[in-house]
Amino acid sequence: MSKKLVIVESPAKAKTISKFLGKDFKVMASMGHVRDLPKTKIGFDEETFEPKYVISKDKTKVIKELKNNITKDTIIYLAADEDREGEAIAWHLIPALKIEKNTIFRIVFHEITKPAILNAIANPRDINQNLVNAQQTRRLLDRAVGYKLSPLLWKKIKAGLSAGRVQSVAVRIIVEREREIEAFKPQEFWKIKAKFTQNFEAELEKYNNKKITIKNEEQAKQIKNIVENNDFKLIDIIQKESIKNPAPPFTTSTLQQEASRKLGFSVKQTMTIAQQLYEGNFNIPNHTGGLITYMRTDSLNLSQIATQQAKEVIIKEYGEKFALKKPRVYKTKNKSAQEAHEAIRPVNLEIKPNDVKAYLDTAQYKLYELIYKRTIATQMASAKVLNTTYIIDNSNYQFIAKGNQIKFAGFMLAYIEGNDEEKITENQDKLLPLVEKNTLLNLKTLEATQHFTKPPARYTEASLVKKLESEGIGRPSTYAPTIATIQAREYVVLNQEKKLVPTQMGKIVNDFLVENFAEIVDLGFTAKIEEELDEIAIGKLDWKEPLKQFYKKFVKEIEHISQHAPRVQFSQTRELGVDEKSYKKIYLKIGRYGPYIQIGENDDENKQIFSIPKKIDFETLSLQEALKFTKLPRILGTDENGNEIKVNIGRYGPYIQVGNKFTSIKGKDVYNITLQEVLEILKNTQNTKNNLIKEFEKEKIQILNGRYGPYIKKGRKNYKIPKKYLDNLDNITIEEVKQIIKI
Repeated sequence: MSKKLVIVESPAKAKTISKFLGKDFKVMASMGHVRDLPKTKIGFDEETFEPKYVISKDKTKVIKELKNNITKDTIIYLAADEDREGEAIAWHLIPALKIEKNTIFRIVFHEITKPAILNAIANPRDINQNLVNAQQTRRLLDRAVGYKLSPLLWKKIKAGLSAGRVQSVAVRIIVEREREIEAFKPQEFWKIKAKFTQNFEAELEKYNNKKITIKNEEQAKQIKNIVENNDFKLIDIIQKESIKNPAPPFTTSTLQQEASRKLGFSVKQTMTIAQQLYEGNFNIPNHTGGLITYMRTDSLNLSQIATQQAKEVIIKEYGEKFALKKPRVYKTKNKSAQEAHEAIRPVNLEIKPNDVKAYLDTAQYKLYELIYKRTIATQMASAKVLNTTYIIDNSNYQFIAKGNQIKFAGFMLAYIEGNDEEKITENQDKLLPLVEKNTLLNLKTLEATQHFTKPPARYTEASLVKKLESEGIGRPSTYAPTIATIQAREYVVLNQEKKLVPTQMGKIVNDFLVENFAEIVDLGFTAKIEEELDEIAIGKLDWKEPLKQFYKKFVKEIEHISQHAPRVQFSQTRELGVDEKSYKKIYLKIGRYGPYIQIGENDDENKQIFSIPKKIDFETLSLQEALKFTKLPRILGTDENGNEIKVNIGRYGPYIQVGNKFTSIKGKDVYNITLQEVLEILKNTQNTKNNLIKEFEKEKIQILNGRYGPYIKKGRKNYKIPKKYLDNLDNITIEEVKQIIKI
């Protein structure tokens, strides 16, 4: 029996930390929260707001295993993450394990390296009750909204719907942007561009030194005729040197945004990979532990060790002139940011991306490289750029040409924010040719082109994170789950351009909430709650105060709406065209269970109804696209036993049906799939049992050997297995499997 027990959240973290501690220590994982509010009840006293926590059903085994390693003499180190959620996890472990009489230390660290862990063990602290209380307030507010509001949505809209305090605000932001796009009316405008034989071009921007807008073709032709018949004279040359500074080190939100822009990662994917880089478990020679510091942070701080390491790397890699005499310090604008924490950075800047490339998968390498380059750039000299502007006059019309010359690349040699080109040299300039002032220019071509104003852009996951952060909604730990939740609930979908588009149900639920619960989906109110949670976290506000201010008023509103608001009518209908066979009209409709196509009128006894995917765009679906859905189910033929084989699309995607047996064919095109392809799929499915590597019967999880290698199967979902587990699948534990599939 170990005398000292360290409890962390995940098995991966436990495995890494155990390498740093001696035989006196045992490191185990709680697998996240072990206690929560009960699922079937509101879970707190509605007068006093005292929570009624229970041990989560899926954690009873974890609790038992932890207890088996504890005696009355065991010293326990609670080593959950140093944020509100981590503090609450540590706090819940005490009553769950009944260790109140044991010696308990709370330890925290920002990176998983041997010095950081040993320092944490040597400098323990008590549980920070203020952080715990802030988490409790958030949890109870979220439970109150979800528990009370969701049943109302079932009654007034459709069974199975749900609402969330922060998620509903995120949906509102997306819906309102979509409405702006729908209401947008493009405005015509024209541009006139002149190309000169001196080998540069200029664009018309002003008339009599005032900005000009060319509204139509007639106006463009008039101006073109005037300037074509007059001289172009270079009347002024303006040169100005500007200083460019590097972007600050990564916080959670800026990492999510930049990984989306440069790497195409979803917000959830970025956080999953960052967690892996933080926890370690890589077989890297001469390095044990994580590669980056804690990835949930809103601080811009870099430690003195990090800035000194950066300086040494910069001098070695780029030269003395690219280094700073004093470290560059960034101050966050977010007043709630925890300045004692650090920004996201490599734990050791001497470990270059190429040094570890062979030991990481592609996504891990790309994200580590991004973090590494950004960190290095923050401590490099500013860039100097010479900006040159030529002002060309023709009959009081001013054409402008702009160029730039990088005089000193500075940090740009390492990293440029929001630019696909990560590498730049000092010669990558947009130079204007040397032309003297008052020179008459020789016109080569003069073009007038038509343009139209564009509607506001739809949000990407990254730009939504930026919007939420700018409005003060959510915190580093909430962005990814918020965006994942609104997509899982099918209120919002990602289109082919990876833009967030509200579904029709998302619009309906949003409109109901805006009309009846304006405060719940009000951006200012949600931001105010976040500020109050911050005040609780630093001990300036009683944790029950926001609940007292919100709850009773909210319950009265629920009761009033439940009794007096009418049920939402799904009357949206679009006429798409006429069926060529029956000559009946074809309609696209929205019903209680989602969108569907109807051929024939409502009172037609022989009308046909076809369900269609929830993710379709109600406003833009064409007749041709709609007719595809009327071809289902497709009967392809029969199997060797004479059973009819059908393919169709259901709630969980495309599938094959043979008698009463259903086989998922996720990702397959049911409109073009052949009988031969289906028979091959069915044959492979029947052989699945022969491909079984390992099975966890209680959890209904299998590890199978598929066409493309081993994978995990739980229910209808398949999960890729990371490289590091492939060599020892026979000995993989259920805890490791759960970590891979994030349950």
